[in-house]
Amino acid sequence: MTARLSFARPDDWHLHVRDGGAMRDVLAHTARRFARAIIMPNLKPPVTTVPQALEYRERILAALPPGTAFTPLMTLYLTDRTTPADIRQARSCGHIHAIKLYPAGVTTHADAGVTDLNKLWKTLETMADVRLPLLVHGEVTDPAVDIFDREKLFIERVLAPLVDRLPGLRLVFEHITTKMAVDFVLAAPDNVAATLTPQHLLHNRNAMYAGGLRPHYYCLPLLKREHDREALVKAATSGNTKFFLGTDSAPHARHAKESACGCAGMFTAHAAIELYAEVFEAADALHKLEAFASFHGADFYGLPRNRERIALQKQSWTVPASYPFGEDQLIPYRAGEPVSWSLI
Repeated sequence: MTARLSFARPDDWHLHVRDGGAMRDVLAHTARRFARAIIMPNLKPPVTTVPQALEYRERILAALPPGTAFTPLMTLYLTDRTTPADIRQARSCGHIHAIKLYPAGVTTHADAGVTDLNKLWKTLETMADVRLPLLVHGEVTDPAVDIFDREKLFIERVLAPLVDRLPGLRLVFEHITTKMAVDFVLAAPDNVAATLTPQHLLHNRNAMYAGGLRPHYYCLPLLKREHDREALVKAATSGNTKFFLGTDSAPHARHAKESACGCAGMFTAHAAIELYAEVFEAADALHKLEAFASFHGADFYGLPRNRERIALQKQSWTVPASYPFGEDQLIPYRAGEPVSWSLI
């Protein structure tokens, strides 16, 4: 058994850090493990303009612990009013690396999302022209669709037609959850990639109901069936460059999760790379973790690979029952439970 791993410092290609005092409390967990992260723009109000993104970036940098080397990679929130001029400005500013598509109402703070992609073809064509990636939360919001089938229907109704119509658009299908999504990405052109979260690699949907309703396992997209989880693990550990790390770590105050209408999202930043190591170890693929975590995403985004290295050792530690979150507390993934790998 491998007792120690050393590899190039990884990046997180899908991260929520919130804002204000809460951001300061969660950001340090990511900065300990990752060199860079794609920052989600779904604040309230959302980050829809270049000036807003640059201001948010400065707040993130100011919230880092002193001496921390971490680079936030900013994104803009796509709306029905995003113009080709907005895209060109975003590409030219140097700090915005993607545009995020939330179908309106699909998840936390997605009320301002896109109602109809047909309104945005000129904008999407401009993104293809300037090679600015589109990051996709891939679920339909039709209330008639079973919530466990929202990703499947999104592929059929939205994603497949989009890729066919704009074959040059660089696209990341984020936090994929189904075998169908894996198969779609594998069959798509090389400009289509996908991120995979630790929770979707570690659990199927039974985790939400083990011993009762467990709100801290509620995320969107939802955990799916076991054969889907197995397909995700196979993709992540395959060595295929289309798949890379994106935690979708999404912190919420405890009272917002443990309520009559709890928020979707799992906080995993406190143990993210260690959790991926568990997945790859179980699949007998630890030798492929570095490429998945440190190379594939950087290559897709056209950024240099990190030269700094991190190390993990096979040593169990117990996750705290809670972490500070501004004036509140948040309950992390595996609160009070062990993680089998430790960051050195």
